[in-house]
Amino acid sequence: MQDRLRVYTSVTPSSVQKSFEDGGFNIFIHYGINTFANKEWSDGTCPPSLFDPKNQDTDKWAEIAKAAGANGIILTCKHHDGFCLWQTDTTKYSVASSPYKGGKGDVVKELSDSCRKFGLKFGVYLSPWDRNSPLYGTEKYNDFYIRQLTELLTRYGEIFCVWLDGACGSYMDGKPKQVYDFERIYDTVRTLQPGCAISNCGPDVRWVGNEAGQARKSEWNVVPEFSFDVQKIEEKSQQADDNSFRKKGLDAMSEDLGSREVLDAYDSFIWYPAEVDVSIRPGWFWHKRENCAVRSLDNLTYIYYTSVGGNSLLLLNVPPSNTGAISERDESTLRAFGERIRAHFAKPIKCTYTAENEDNTMPASLLAADKSGCYRAAEIEQSYEITAQFDRPAEVDKVVLRENCDFSQRVESFDLFAVTDKGEKKVYSGTTIGFKRIATFKKITASALRLVITSCRLEPYLEIFQPYAYNGKVPSQPLTDKIAVFIRGIGQKIYYKRLEKQKEKQEI
Repeated sequence: MQDRLRVYTSVTPSSVQKSFEDGGFNIFIHYGINTFANKEWSDGTCPPSLFDPKNQDTDKWAEIAKAAGANGIILTCKHHDGFCLWQTDTTKYSVASSPYKGGKGDVVKELSDSCRKFGLKFGVYLSPWDRNSPLYGTEKYNDFYIRQLTELLTRYGEIFCVWLDGACGSYMDGKPKQVYDFERIYDTVRTLQPGCAISNCGPDVRWVGNEAGQARKSEWNVVPEFSFDVQKIEEKSQQADDNSFRKKGLDAMSEDLGSREVLDAYDSFIWYPAEVDVSIRPGWFWHKRENCAVRSLDNLTYIYYTSVGGNSLLLLNVPPSNTGAISERDESTLRAFGERIRAHFAKPIKCTYTAENEDNTMPASLLAADKSGCYRAAEIEQSYEITAQFDRPAEVDKVVLRENCDFSQRVESFDLFAVTDKGEKKVYSGTTIGFKRIATFKKITASALRLVITSCRLEPYLEIFQPYAYNGKVPSQPLTDKIAVFIRGIGQKIYYKRLEKQKEKQEI
């Protein structure tokens, strides 16, 4: 058994993946011809003259993202419609043919400059599917796509992420299925931007499997290598203008990707963290009718705690309006969200850490969030206990835990006990930790917290065990949001069944 565990724990993140995971939370900007056509997916025939924002201010976008606590912004430089938001040499279907700034505007440049001005990283979304290009469905299209990708990776400074959408509905346009040269895409990114992560249909970060902001209870970074291969297959991605589609077998969208039971069936493994992508509105692009359907502050907070706080990344979409500005309700919610998260972690509790089983070169005393280094158990045992003794009793309601992933992801389950004047009380039971686990519980006055790792792949390497004093309630998922998700799911299933029937008729 230990030999098998040593194989699992030999899998560690690349430097690109570590840098990306450290970011935790990024903003997605869906913006383009669809914004002005009032569509989620347009077919590549909308005239460029539609793109004419009167109040676009990318500095304001970046300032709002910074206030929300984001690490970076990823822009839809080209969506499925093929309209390019930069001065491309590959097609006339771009801002160069629009009235925006007399055809001289370049949204990619403007936003990349704004990101650097506000200390944010900048990333690009470049849809492989292109409904405007006459080359789509031919071998020449891959050359066309690489030229566009090369422009984005060489003209706008450092790019921290290339986000590849697997959606493809070529049958909707009567075109043959395009065979994407993903390996060439990956090689281009690695060559031109070595520090750039490739997300979604890429080798660095995988899609969590839904667009509702729902993270897994147990998120593993060490998964079978097959999940990466499946992630590249177009048939597993969205085929139509909805986000309810079939999932076949065990793939990157399955609930359990990394337990011992799953891994034991495979011989080759990769480090492949999950990203939770979700929109602040029902749609991905801005629609006036959705101005009253912006996610609540409580819902965004809940998603943050279950994604960033559940060993996943959060990519929150914030679509600018057809004026080019972020709507007031979106902005106010984002600012309040940033303020809340900062407040929740404003009061780290000073602790003294002890553990009977510790390597003297990696002691438990290094577990405070403001310390460097990590704790390592000296001997492999059935369980491991660490106590965080508070300098004085305090109301506590959350703990941040983090493994040192240079030694892989090891913790499989753990419990937290609060030491009170009435004795010990179990306040939390969890599974994986990974890059970050935020354990939340009802506030309790305690003098210490005891962490018991009840299952681990060999010895643990724990980097952070930091309790935080109560400073505002951590919300659970609001009932209204649960009902909305349920209703939306039913509607999507009905829509998808109708779409399948339409597709079957086309194939007859």
